[in-house]
Amino acid sequence: MTVSEEETATARAFRGLEHTSSSVRLQAALAVGTAPDPRYVGKLVERCAIEPEFYVREMLTWALTRHAPSATVPALVGEVRSERPRARSQALHTLSKIGDRRAWPAITPALLADTDDEVARTAWRAAVVLAPKCERPGLAVELAKQLGRGERETQLSLSRALIALGEATRPALEAAAAAADPRVRAHALATERLRRDPDAGFEFAIEEAKRAVALGGAGGEGG
Repeated sequence: MTVSEEETATARAFRGLEHTSSSVRLQAALAVGTAPDPRYVGKLVERCAIEPEFYVREMLTWALTRHAPSATVPALVGEVRSERPRARSQALHTLSKIGDRRAWPAITPALLADTDDEVARTAWRAAVVLAPKCERPGLAVELAKQLGRGERETQLSLSRALIALGEATRPALEAAAAAADPRVRAHALATERLRRDPDAGFEFAIEEAKRAVALGGAGGEGG
């Protein structure tokens, strides 16, 4: 392919990614991922930040995973500092799919406590994937600070993230089970129950934990 033909193909791909039709954008992202080229990375990241359709965003993420991490990770790390929640969330999601631990320093306590629930949930999932083993106890402490936050979906996401850290999460959960806030105590107890018995189900675990807290129970195996 000549330089002129390459430039034409790139321009065509860019137009496709910006098309008003979501199906055209989907096909363009598929084509870009099928034939990776470093010139596409910036446009893919840019499009992830504003793409309204979930299934197109997923294809954009897939296309980015097809490119070299040396090109994608720095661009995505820049996006996690964006003022736009969707840009932060999608960049974190893509980093978790790439799985390159060089991105770990970008997962800051501020992101883990992001005021946007979707961003926070995505940050929790990404952190679990990217954290080196030696960083897991500290990550568990940071995640435990969010116990009691939000509604069921957010609480379940946090519980799953904490459980995924394994034994590293036990001290943080034990401390949270003795917190002054009953929501925090209940969430910590429910998470510990699920950690020990994954088949219990979150709804059952959280309701059981609330009863224990109401009766004055906290922490440990006897909660």
